[in-house]
Amino acid sequence: MKATVKWMDGAMFIGESGSGHTVVMDGPEDLGGRNMGVRPMEMLLLGVGGCSIYDVISMLKKSRQKVVDCRVELQAERADAVPAVFTAINLHFVVTGEGLKENQVKRAVELSAEKYCSASIMLGAAGVDISHSYEIVEFDAV
Repeated sequence: MKATVKWMDGAMFIGESGSGHTVVMDGPEDLGGRNMGVRPMEMLLLGVGGCSIYDVISMLKKSRQKVVDCRVELQAERADAVPAVFTAINLHFVVTGEGLKENQVKRAVELSAEKYCSASIMLGAAGVDISHSYEIVEFDAV
């Protein structure tokens, strides 16, 4: 896997993934940025969420669950000192569907956490307290 990050000006950077996609990262105005993109640590948190939700959706589809919507709400805490590393991250999945089986949702979240999500597993191995929770919302097609 490869990527390139190019400095534009101030605290703005353009990241390009090996697959050719770009993203803008920028800092707050008080640190020389213009607040025109996500912060690098926000990008890392979004990556954890994207990795995890991909796993959960994939497993729920394979188990033939009728998922109509899914989101993962991430809450992170950072150290007060430099480096301001993540100390804790909670991933809360909100899964909406028709007749979803709780055991299937629970198992998908557990497997992502314990076996499949490289991003959260890597951060957990580095000492970040990673926790997961979920809720199921019944889809109402009214």
